[in-house]
Amino acid sequence: MTAPIIVGVDGSTPSLQALTWATREATLRKAPLRVVHAALRWAYDVPLVPQPGHWGPAEEAACEELLHRAAEQVRSHDPALKVTTEILDGNAAEAIAAVAENAQLVVVGHRGLGGFAGLLLGSVSHDLAARSPCPVVIVNQPHTTRGSEIVVGATGRADQDPVLEFAFGEASLHRRPLRAVHAWTHPASRAPGDMQPLVYDVEDVGDEEARLLAESLGGWRERFPDVPLIEQVVHKHPAKALIDASETAELVVVGARDRAMFLNSTVRALLHHARAPVAVHRTSHAPRS
Repeated sequence: MTAPIIVGVDGSTPSLQALTWATREATLRKAPLRVVHAALRWAYDVPLVPQPGHWGPAEEAACEELLHRAAEQVRSHDPALKVTTEILDGNAAEAIAAVAENAQLVVVGHRGLGGFAGLLLGSVSHDLAARSPCPVVIVNQPHTTRGSEIVVGATGRADQDPVLEFAFGEASLHRRPLRAVHAWTHPASRAPGDMQPLVYDVEDVGDEEARLLAESLGGWRERFPDVPLIEQVVHKHPAKALIDASETAELVVVGARDRAMFLNSTVRALLHHARAPVAVHRTSHAPRS
């Protein structure tokens, strides 16, 4: 059975944009779509601080109606798509992460209301991207036109294989070129204890970084011969390089260290400023080879 795509909704415009994106992705992947809404259903004999708002039949009915409308929107785009709905109990990030173990993708808007109140970097989107067992796509402001390529932040590290596999898969699925962006600010350390030089030749270091990028992508070219690959090495901060690349992207894919409690500065900046949806894929940490 194909693993589902999970999308969180709350009726806000960003969550409806996420629902539209998730519906298209589910259609392309031929995957069932699971539409969820998170809510704190407070039991009066259990003290909580801060105390959630009152939960009763009216609130339950409102959530059910929200999910019904969301399911109807999905069916209007793709009547054949299998869609289910569910109210999740608890904190949004924790509740979604708990049900995402067998999902292939989680999709949320960049901010929300109700069960997804304050869905901003540092809130639900941050927590979910840091803890989800599967890739998380944060859909921000929509493009006026669809992007022309998939972008992936390429580090050249051995731990990035899951990120590259996801990015190549998306490019193949969407029939888009893949732009692998490798940004550097200082010469990389090649072994533990190596000191970074204070003076270096930018062109020479750029050539070395390009060689390392090509080596890290070589096997992926063979696995995905249908995907046109663009290798881009730039001397700038990775966040700035990926934000710039997002201007023409349909999706930007970036890795986040597995089991880390917080997203790194590059991912946080990208989620704030990217001009395309961002997929965050957790990776195990390994030293650069």
